Amino acid sequence: MALTEVVDAVRQLRQRRGRPRKRPDKLHADKGFDFEHCRKDLRRRAITPRIARRGTDSSDRLGKHRWVVECTFACINQFRRLAIRYERHTDLYRAFLVLAAAIICFRAISRFC
Repeated sequence: MALTEVVDAVRQLRQRRGRPRKRPDKLHADKGFDFEHCRKDLRRRAITPRIARRGTDSSDRLGKHRWVVECTFACINQFRRLAIRYERHTDLYRAFLVLAAAIICFRAISRFC
């Protein structure tokens, strides 16, 4: 299952004291992951699931956490070369992705100055 594979692929989290945690404390997800086996898998890994319920909960509470990711995807998709993947080699695609991130950061900094 994709959710458990992604959670298991998370690297160790740095903390100020103590040994590093292997997983986050809680996970925010949308209604697409509202299945009991997803919740059980997260609880088995000592992660508190924050998953919106289908048909009952509103997605507004999870929106403030998801907005950052959606905004990042929207900013990256402004670069046509990244939205439509022309590059065959992953190292070139990654280089353009880093360049796009640098341009996005430069534009954000220049707005504040």
